[in-house]
Amino acid sequence: MQFTQKTVQCISPSGLHRMAYTEWGAPDNPRVLVCVHGLTRNARDFDDLARALSAHYRVVCPDVVGRGRSGRLRDPAHYGVPQYVADMVTLIARLNVDSVHWLGTSMGGLIGMALAAQENSPIRRLILNDVGPLITVDSLKRIGAYVGLDPTWATFGEAQAYVRLISAPFGNLDEAQWHHLTESSIGQRADGRWGFLYDPQIATPFKATFSEQDIDLWPLYQAIRCPTLAIRGAESDLLTRETWLQMGQCGPRAELAEIPGVGHAPMFLTQGQIDIARNFLLAA
Repeated sequence: MQFTQKTVQCISPSGLHRMAYTEWGAPDNPRVLVCVHGLTRNARDFDDLARALSAHYRVVCPDVVGRGRSGRLRDPAHYGVPQYVADMVTLIARLNVDSVHWLGTSMGGLIGMALAAQENSPIRRLILNDVGPLITVDSLKRIGAYVGLDPTWATFGEAQAYVRLISAPFGNLDEAQWHHLTESSIGQRADGRWGFLYDPQIATPFKATFSEQDIDLWPLYQAIRCPTLAIRGAESDLLTRETWLQMGQCGPRAELAEIPGVGHAPMFLTQGQIDIARNFLLAA
């Protein structure tokens, strides 16, 4: 089973933009799973998961605006969760369904949490992958050290070595998996060099609003009413174990799953990780 590549037109205060997405499975399947990636990643992160679940779901994986094959915003000040939520509402309308299941990694989880907290939310089951309602200042500093950089490399091999270095917390992946994560996140530019497929300006609002404080989103989490699964990489610095455990005690009282040997974030490239998501989603 392979995907089809589609686009939907969205709008921001500075004009229209195009959001690309991959779609797997039967296009008339009323059961829809939306999978949304992390800050600098893209839709192709979910290829293995989508392939595994496409017999059960119409699986839709968007490139959040500014990433992958999606367009770029004219005003980078609008790169943020409110714009991303609005784009996802447009996407769900395009899919012509009333409800979806949602799996979000890091930023994709924040988008899902913000949408699930809304009254009359279309999200019926929610997986938060290595993200929660408290984001530590230490993890924000780590993110700030690399987001917005625009490195280039002379060869694909150099690019893959860099991806392996900055993405080491993804865990013990094999050569084919590292190749896929690199190939899907870089492109060759006009001068022949390789670079990431994202707009460096996504960092603009992040850096403009950064303060030496944790980000507290507990009120948002408390408003979620749908069944929720919180997955944590056991070595994560973004989702602390204390926060993760508390997520099981309040708000939607999330089911909890922890993946050993992985930091930020699990990538659903192994059967065990895919099964954790599959078992929760298909319990509905």
